[in-house]
Amino acid sequence: MIWDALVDPFVAFAFMRRALVGGVAVSIGAAPVGVFLMLRRMSLAGEAIAHGVLPGVATAYLLAGLSLVAMTLGGLVAGLIIALLAGLLSRVTALREDASLASFHLVALAMGVLLIAVSGSKIDLIHVLFGSVLALDDGAILLLAGTATITALCLAAVYRSLVVECYDPAFLYSVGGRGALVHHLFLALVVLNLVAAFHALGTLMAVGMMILPATAARFWARGIGGMIVAAVLASLLAVVGGLIVSYHVDVPSGPAIVLAAGAIQILSMMLGPCGSLRLLRRPAWHLQA
Repeated sequence: MIWDALVDPFVAFAFMRRALVGGVAVSIGAAPVGVFLMLRRMSLAGEAIAHGVLPGVATAYLLAGLSLVAMTLGGLVAGLIIALLAGLLSRVTALREDASLASFHLVALAMGVLLIAVSGSKIDLIHVLFGSVLALDDGAILLLAGTATITALCLAAVYRSLVVECYDPAFLYSVGGRGALVHHLFLALVVLNLVAAFHALGTLMAVGMMILPATAARFWARGIGGMIVAAVLASLLAVVGGLIVSYHVDVPSGPAIVLAAGAIQILSMMLGPCGSLRLLRRPAWHLQA
């Protein structure tokens, strides 16, 4: 009976299979990016950029309705503008980059919500903010899969530089590693994955699949490669668990998936083998009698 409860929703309904495929694509693309966001101490920057794409999405909605291509391009343009402006202001003014991002994301979120609320219905606003993973069509799935592929290829191409920049950006600059280029490429991947995930989970939920699996992975692996694998697995488990719970309990799928990721993060923090709470009770091996 347990097996039927886990498998039947995906066997019986095509929309559940589509949601699963879309969630797998989001996991493969967003989770590794989230690991590098965490290591670079930019987790809140990811959330700011996620909210910053909303004005672009709202503007595209005003011009073209619920068009996949238009909303994707609008979100990409808005997200890149927010990221670049925050970085520019941190260099030419006294504001730090995190403060600039916080300011931009609050204004952008309010502007996007206002545009959609004035011109559309409450259903459209909920769709943009919280997504509709159960309503993914072929175009959205292809976008998610393409984003995951591009992300994997780009991360593989600049993996060594990204790792070095996480721990010693000055060294990367000193050896001619083009740290600025790597940084901006990484920001572009963050925006791309957030915009793609927006179609499944909405602007408010998308960043959850980037940050929560990454923070959970921190408690299961010490090396970056291990963290990436653990983050992808945690994200996949959250997608499957969230979809099953939403099907049987009849709750929105996007929030259910993010809550499942949050539950995995809490369990990892409590039980993981690398720096979890359960290890606080044990003295280090060199202090044991």
